[in-house]
Amino acid sequence: MSVRIAPSILSADFSRLADDIAMCVDGGADWIHIDVMDGCFVPNLTFGAKVIETVRHLTTLPLDVHLMVVEPEKYFDTFAHAGADVITIHQEVSPHLHRQLGRIHELDRRAGVAINPATPVEALRDVARDLDLLLIMSVNPGFGGQSFIEPSIDRIARARAMLNVAGSSAVLEVDGGIARSTIERCWRAGADTFVAGNAIFSAPDPKGEIAALRTLCMERA
Repeated sequence: MSVRIAPSILSADFSRLADDIAMCVDGGADWIHIDVMDGCFVPNLTFGAKVIETVRHLTTLPLDVHLMVVEPEKYFDTFAHAGADVITIHQEVSPHLHRQLGRIHELDRRAGVAINPATPVEALRDVARDLDLLLIMSVNPGFGGQSFIEPSIDRIARARAMLNVAGSSAVLEVDGGIARSTIERCWRAGADTFVAGNAIFSAPDPKGEIAALRTLCMERA
């Protein structure tokens, strides 16, 4: 099972975004993670299509776009056109989840679903085969730099088991509090893709931190 590191630009320095993106590329990042928050579903307001378009011009890495918004379907076409490769929506605001995943696929983008810490993993059992990505939130979404919620380890293991039973090839991603102290346990529980923001961009050597996070998984594979 390969390891993917997806630096979250929520923690980047936007006065030097091009430099930070280049650092991620040079450091061996696999994806770039972009958090879109609407100030309604979560208590913060962040990026829109223009930022996605800007980052798309700065790198050929896959753009992993996480929509923390109500009525996410309103943004599918715009974000796909802006350059998103993966579009992930929250189960909690998606009453027509099967239809919404279908629309993302119609746009020729990979479709993901995220679940908050209090949402049962089993809520996604019936769409497991439709997923390209399942995102386990290991913090309550809305802000970067939060502490990892420990029961997330069991949730990751249950999510991996559910995907395996369903015969799903979906990526299992974890977002929130990912750092040297948490990534290896998440990997062992079955995750393969890791969103890290503060741990990378606040490190003395951000490029080296990307490598260190990956190594912690691979050395214990």
